[in-house]
Amino acid sequence: MAEAGRLLASVFGLIDRTPLAGKSTLEIDTMVERFIVDELGARPASKGQYGFPYVLNSSINSVVCHGMPKDSDVLKDGDIVNFDITLEKGGYIADSSKTYLVGEVHPAARKLVETTYAALWKGIAEVRPGARLGDIGHVIERHAHRAGYSVVREFCGHGIGQQMHEEPQVLHFGRPGTGVLIEEGMTFTIEPMLNQGRRGVRQEKDGWTVRTLDGGLSAQFEHTVAVTASGVRVLTLRPEERAMAAKLERAGAF
Repeated sequence: MAEAGRLLASVFGLIDRTPLAGKSTLEIDTMVERFIVDELGARPASKGQYGFPYVLNSSINSVVCHGMPKDSDVLKDGDIVNFDITLEKGGYIADSSKTYLVGEVHPAARKLVETTYAALWKGIAEVRPGARLGDIGHVIERHAHRAGYSVVREFCGHGIGQQMHEEPQVLHFGRPGTGVLIEEGMTFTIEPMLNQGRRGVRQEKDGWTVRTLDGGLSAQFEHTVAVTASGVRVLTLRPEERAMAAKLERAGAF
């Protein structure tokens, strides 16, 4: 799991180095597939999963999740776009996503993205043996609501390992002290989706793309985590996030 996570983090490093404005999401999908297969010697785990034909989900602006890469979806200055990518190495799968700001974005869009990223880390900070999954959902929902955003409820985090989706489900809302007991050795994803407006969503006719019901922006971040004896290890941690993880380790909370 740790090796799959390390390799997946490097995929986001590739995207970080890529100027996104002017590129289609299908171009980025092709680039990522070649990197995973040719450079990393790994398998893009999303391709073919449940019949999905691409390596990544590309969700632009009002798309909440499961956006399908297209030649016609050319990223432009001011867009926000989430890339959700999975990778399998040695029989184990890692799952992560990041919302990118393309060029100069509106301050309201930037605030949504930054709040969603902070919500992810607040959820991660709750992971330790003896805690409950409801603790994670509670802090994420509280942080979102305090900033004026809603939390999408139709999709959630999940257990992960040799299969993409395993038990338990990890909700991004809830009450503290409720839900499944967190135990050492568990591996699961935390992946909050926050909307500018209402939390309602709708699915498009392609059977995949999910948009906000009111047309507002949506953002998401995701990491795969492992529960350790003393707390949590972020398996998909990217290099620029090491300071965040160190702070979490020292303080035991975000």
